[in-house]
Amino acid sequence: MDLFQAMKTFTAVVEAGSFVGAMDALEISKPAVSRHVAELEEHLGTRLLQRTTRRLSLTDEGLRYYQRCKEVLQAVQEAEAEVGAASGRVHGWLRVGAPQTFGALHLAPLWGRFAAENPQVVLDIVLSDRVVDLVEEGYDLVVRIARLPDSNLVSRVLAYTRMVLCASPDYLARHGTPRQPHELAQHDVISYSYWSSGDVWSFTGPQGEVSVRTRSRIHANNGDTCRAAALAHQGVILQPDFLVHEDLHSGRLVALLPGFQTVRLGIYALYPTRRQLPLKVRRLVDFLVDALRQQPWAEPPSPGG
Repeated sequence: MDLFQAMKTFTAVVEAGSFVGAMDALEISKPAVSRHVAELEEHLGTRLLQRTTRRLSLTDEGLRYYQRCKEVLQAVQEAEAEVGAASGRVHGWLRVGAPQTFGALHLAPLWGRFAAENPQVVLDIVLSDRVVDLVEEGYDLVVRIARLPDSNLVSRVLAYTRMVLCASPDYLARHGTPRQPHELAQHDVISYSYWSSGDVWSFTGPQGEVSVRTRSRIHANNGDTCRAAALAHQGVILQPDFLVHEDLHSGRLVALLPGFQTVRLGIYALYPTRRQLPLKVRRLVDFLVDALRQQPWAEPPSPGG
């Protein structure tokens, strides 16, 4: 029995929740998965998994052994990273999370270049605006847009973005152009569901910070959907400049409230705290920092209206 392979297979079964899932993850046959787990249980003299026709669960011994397997596999990965660092080569699976819109617009064009430069790295890109748990969900790195990064994680700033209040010229012609934040309460608003303050929008003006409770006509958990509704003349949006900068330059959207500042957010690379950061993660972070050094969205036109 190959003990290391059996440990990898057992861990994959637990994390996938099934023998079939482990088969796909490891690219081996289902009989091989079953054989590895059976040999491991025989070697240890105990049952690790409870199997029924409907579910798979860990025994108490299986849970303890799974936790130890994770530690061993992580130690092996870190040892490989150290050797790879000495040779300059990187390899292995790299699971990366990113927001949907930013990931599609500004990160998607970069993955091909990173893959070409690092041919032994397998990229697993997951786009979601949901705040994921890096450790629990097995991410090596996530890109997150926030005022401040998660203090429990290691972070490196990649770029910055500013929220832009804007609407289409047609909408403004029909409903008027707001001159003060409080006037937004009378306008149709297209709101982003994951915005931290909900329907309360805040601005910084000559007299300090001012907030207004808006009236949402459309809620969406995706920035592209909010933008599309604004381009269809359905209301006012508050979206990042990396999404709307081309619309502002073309005149399809008009920036509002020139005397009031909106929030500036950091675009961060976040990764779990580790004693030895894998070379593949370090290589990706350095790559993203360099690739995003030039930010085409950084200079939107002056607000009008």
